[in-house]
Amino acid sequence: MAEKPPLPTDDAEESHWLDEGQVETQFGPGQVAGGGAEGQDRPAWDSKLQYVLAQVGFSVGLGNVWRFPYLCHQNGGGAFMVLYVILLVVIGVPLFFMELAAGQCIRQGSIGVWKHISPKLAGIGYSSCLVCFYVALYYNVIIAWSLFYMGNSFQYPLPWEQCPIDTATNNTVKECEGSSPTSYFWFRKALDITNSIDESAGFNPIMTGCLLAAWAIVALGMIKGIKSSARVMYFSSIFPYVVLIIFLVRGLMLDGAMEGIAYMFYPKVETWAEVQVWRQAATQVFFALGLGYGSVIAYSSYNPVNNNCHRDALMVSGINFMTSVLASLVVFVVLGFRAKNITLRCVADNLGLLGAEASHWSEQPWWPQFNVSDPSSVSIGEYQEWFSHYASLAGPNITDCDLDKEMNKGVEGTGLAFIAFTEAMALFPASPFWSTLFFLMLLNLGLSTMFGTMQGILTPLMDNFSLLGRHRTVLTVSSCALGFLIGLLFTQRSGNYFVAMFDDYSATLPLIIVVVFETYSVSWVYGADRFLDDIEVMLKWRPPVVYKYLWKYVCLLAMVGLLVASILRMFFKWPTYTAWNENTASEDSLQYPGWALAMITVLIIIPTLPVPIGYVYSALRSRGASRLRPQDAAVAGCVAAIAGQDVHREMYTKCSSMEHLDAALEEEEEEEEEEKQRGVAACSRVGFLSGRSEEHYQLLPQRAELELEEEQEEDTVV
Repeated sequence: MAEKPPLPTDDAEESHWLDEGQVETQFGPGQVAGGGAEGQDRPAWDSKLQYVLAQVGFSVGLGNVWRFPYLCHQNGGGAFMVLYVILLVVIGVPLFFMELAAGQCIRQGSIGVWKHISPKLAGIGYSSCLVCFYVALYYNVIIAWSLFYMGNSFQYPLPWEQCPIDTATNNTVKECEGSSPTSYFWFRKALDITNSIDESAGFNPIMTGCLLAAWAIVALGMIKGIKSSARVMYFSSIFPYVVLIIFLVRGLMLDGAMEGIAYMFYPKVETWAEVQVWRQAATQVFFALGLGYGSVIAYSSYNPVNNNCHRDALMVSGINFMTSVLASLVVFVVLGFRAKNITLRCVADNLGLLGAEASHWSEQPWWPQFNVSDPSSVSIGEYQEWFSHYASLAGPNITDCDLDKEMNKGVEGTGLAFIAFTEAMALFPASPFWSTLFFLMLLNLGLSTMFGTMQGILTPLMDNFSLLGRHRTVLTVSSCALGFLIGLLFTQRSGNYFVAMFDDYSATLPLIIVVVFETYSVSWVYGADRFLDDIEVMLKWRPPVVYKYLWKYVCLLAMVGLLVASILRMFFKWPTYTAWNENTASEDSLQYPGWALAMITVLIIIPTLPVPIGYVYSALRSRGASRLRPQDAAVAGCVAAIAGQDVHREMYTKCSSMEHLDAALEEEEEEEEEEKQRGVAACSRVGFLSGRSEEHYQLLPQRAELELEEEQEEDTVV
């Protein structure tokens, strides 16, 4: 593959962070900075803080709160955390740095970046846009759920604290009695869910209204581009940290907090021998940093060219990891409190049953030595030790009270946020306050990630289609309206099953494929050395050479291995989903029906199609260009030779740090433009003459001189 020439060094003064209202002018006259409407300049961040908050807000999302703690707990506790850090340093940071540098240097969205690096791989950017759109569709549904719960938090007592009474029988609702108040409120009141994905049963009107409100918030937050969304970031990115710290301080005062922390961080090094643990750790690193979405590229494209993106990559990755640790501490402090309360109630109930039989069994050798009439004096460990030895003799009514079992319930995804955490907060004093605070935090986490996801869609489109760039507001509102209309799929009574489907299958494989091609195009097609040369021009210093080998071998092989492992897992494990059974008041694992499997296949294939389509289209265009007529080829070659310096300069200005062209440079460009025009005129004659035989142009010396003078006069006029 033909390689592009390396970019020259930039001797201009370093640019500074732009104040509000300033514009960048490093692009030549007539060029469109960032692909917007002609004559308009590319917007920029008002300050470095805005940019950092935007990147942190996008990368730190709901997954840090309800996915990382679960994986850490299930896969070895502290051992998983060490493994995660290793993969973050070896794979996550290099790929994150690569996307930051590409966007900042080329100053385009994902489509323009990968088209610039390799026209044959321009489809990578379109694939990123499609995946972003998929994610935005179901991610905003989670924001709608948070809005619903936050609205219901302004009640005392909270509506999920107790089971409702059936007015027909004057008894507790059977479905709630068979599960729990929080599970009943989630599945019946919030979702009004069906028993399977095959049953639609119409729309949930309340959730439809919440989804409309969620899309309206996103549209208002992005209607002015990064200027409006950046201002929202000041609150949506910082507020979750305030809430997490408040919850941590409050949680450490609760009974059971230390048990929860010990349960989470207890290291199990033997889990490193399991391939599944490595796959899950790599996947979490991949999704935590938002690789492949194009949002990282879009945000960095609004930076000054000499911004230290290497430092940004290290800083944002570190903040992301520390946020995951902080969220894990909060989650397991609260879950430890919840689990201990449930276990102590279980012990008290069983001791009550034993006390009722004391007159009959108190003389038996298996009778417990502790005081069954005073449950508060009995520890969980004492009860579990007794139960492990004499459970079979005590009778079927005496049950186990396992703290570990309670810690495992509902600690992943929506089960953590909308069931386990709500149950724990119902036990807090002033529970409505804590509930409102928690769901306001979820709302802000979701919005900050949603802004980044939408930016990964809108920025590439505006950069590459000038008509869309001139109508930013219409594009933003239209995209949100389309998202709401398609999102009605998730507001059916069976909508939660489609959310799970999109979360499991619409993003994972396509995003991994996108990042594989991104890494390949930078490290092998464009060239890792040349990419480092461009970064050196941009930053005025050269990044460590270790990045070259990480991009070319470690990261690429790791992403290919993750792709293969994910595909094999899909083939060997039949796709299933978790459904709520209204009759048994419990969750069942069901297989997807045939039409749902077809839908999953389409969700995976469509975002990956732009990559091969773009490659074939580029190859066909190249083949068509090679079949030019001789005279056309001569003109094209001559013009290309004359315009070579201009093309070279255009590439250079993409990584230039100059903000204002001085008068000398303008004069130089005018002179070069005149020379180019004269050259083009000469090329046209070359093309005209190239179709004739050479003997027709053997002119007499005198006549040749006269015609040469006339041609020079004509060129001067041109």
